[in-house]
Amino acid sequence: MSYAYLFKYIIIGDTGVGKSCLLLQFTDKRFQPVHDLTIGVEFGARMITIDNKPIKLQIWDTAGQESFRSITRSYYRGAAGALLVYDITRRETFNHLASWLEDARQHANPNMSIMLIGNKCDLAHRRAVSTEEGEQFAKEHGLIFMEASAKTAQNVEEAFIKTAATIYKKIQDGVFDVSNESHGIKVGYGGIPGPSGGREGSSQNGGCCS
Repeated sequence: MSYAYLFKYIIIGDTGVGKSCLLLQFTDKRFQPVHDLTIGVEFGARMITIDNKPIKLQIWDTAGQESFRSITRSYYRGAAGALLVYDITRRETFNHLASWLEDARQHANPNMSIMLIGNKCDLAHRRAVSTEEGEQFAKEHGLIFMEASAKTAQNVEEAFIKTAATIYKKIQDGVFDVSNESHGIKVGYGGIPGPSGGREGSSQNGGCCS
């Protein structure tokens, strides 16, 4: 499977906000209501197209528990994009965003594109954080913002793709040094979509999605 670029992502945020569910929905287009806690780091991948170029997203899903924070930190450095996730029904997960962001700013490439995601917007009746608050936080910290639902798939695709589009634009603008792979970007071979139509399944089953 060839690609024009490979972008590395990291998904961060408190435990239980739906990081693994977002990844599964994006790579496998399915929702798993009961998900074991992520221990350390899990991984998924998928091909997308930006500006008619096939781009492979390599996504590291990190554990939210404090005890895994040091493992998570080691993955920041090689990431071009980050999805910072909170749960709109649990205010404490929103309150902890500043600490996650501080970690990201400290350990990641300063040009990393960060997408703030208010997950579980299907549970609007249990909302504890308003959309406006999410927008305000994103605006203050220079983040892209979206509310999404890993359950209904609302905005999941858009969140990953919009982040990739931002990274791609930074490459075009010369912000990223693509020859330096530590920035989380790898240049491929011009990228010709494979027989599967340029769409790759998740890494778990190693095959292509039907």
